Amino acid sequence: MHALLWKLFKVLLMSLGALLLLATLLFVAGNLWVLGQTQARIEHELPLCGAQRVGIVFGTSHWTRSGVRNPHFDARMSASARLIRLGRVDHLLLSGDNRTRFYNEPVTMWRDLRGRHIRDEDMTLDYAGFSTFDTLTRARDVFGVESALLITQAWHLPRALYIADTLGLEVTGCAVPSRPVTGVWRLQAREWIARVATLGDLYLWGREPYFLGPLEPLEIAPRTWEAWVLDGGATVDE
Repeated sequence: MHALLWKLFKVLLMSLGALLLLATLLFVAGNLWVLGQTQARIEHELPLCGAQRVGIVFGTSHWTRSGVRNPHFDARMSASARLIRLGRVDHLLLSGDNRTRFYNEPVTMWRDLRGRHIRDEDMTLDYAGFSTFDTLTRARDVFGVESALLITQAWHLPRALYIADTLGLEVTGCAVPSRPVTGVWRLQAREWIARVATLGDLYLWGREPYFLGPLEPLEIAPRTWEAWVLDGGATVDE
């Protein structure tokens, strides 16, 4: 009896080990697949980012949990303003979470960019960008975007680009310059998990956006000479 139980226990351990190995291989393979499909379209120097009429800026909290300004937010805003001034994009779609009246990422981005002298007519706010998937789906189905420059951190771009590809958008990625930040490895590790979850969203359980709404095509204002001079010219660096 003891011999039989021991044999069953060993079979169970071997089965669990095999499943764990398979899951690990699938996890790594999924990440490598996403990275391999997108890395070639990520530019790390702002002046070299491919010109597009629309730049999609992904929302994030203005503050960290410790109560200090979020450096990832600041990096995205600084890069977005500079891309407008460099003429790499004509219009910014600011997409973020607005689940409650006490937390509004799009308005916070808009206020910050106004403080950087970006014109109101060069920004559109998307209040239902609750996730990367929602932001990109709404960019296509609500705001009529067909091609765009994605503006976010380098570790976020592969997943964003991959989702956009699956949705049929023509996109390239512009990695915002970021200084070393304590604890960024946690975000990068979470991103590895999110990439695999995204493959499930796209190919297994058919994820749908939280909220869409009627078509509201972007109105892209022409760049006037006065606006160009106010920005300080196309070679201004912040």
